[in-house]
Amino acid sequence: MTSSKTAFELWDLRVEVIAPPDARIYCGARVGDYFEVHGEMLHFPPGQGFSLYSLAALLPLLPAKQRVTDPNDWMSTDSEVACPDPNCPTRFKITRTARRRFEHAQTTAVPLPKEVL
Repeated sequence: MTSSKTAFELWDLRVEVIAPPDARIYCGARVGDYFEVHGEMLHFPPGQGFSLYSLAALLPLLPAKQRVTDPNDWMSTDSEVACPDPNCPTRFKITRTARRRFEHAQTTAVPLPKEVL
């Protein structure tokens, strides 16, 4: 948990390609391909690509998945996202890996309201 009034936490994420055994994959991915999200940064392993269309489908969910949520919220429990190609059997498993602490002033030039401080 955060201890400073000006700090907040986000989850680091790992997004990994999963698919049924022997599935024909159309999005160019390979089972086990992944990327990680640390703060606002996407980190890809050297030499590994990722489908632009798959990434576009995932991007709206990632900031919400990074937020600390109630344990009963579907964002806390649901972890698989279907490939946007309806003929591709892949799924993308989003795993929360660790909590990372940020100071407000490190992430924006907009000051916090005085009542927060």
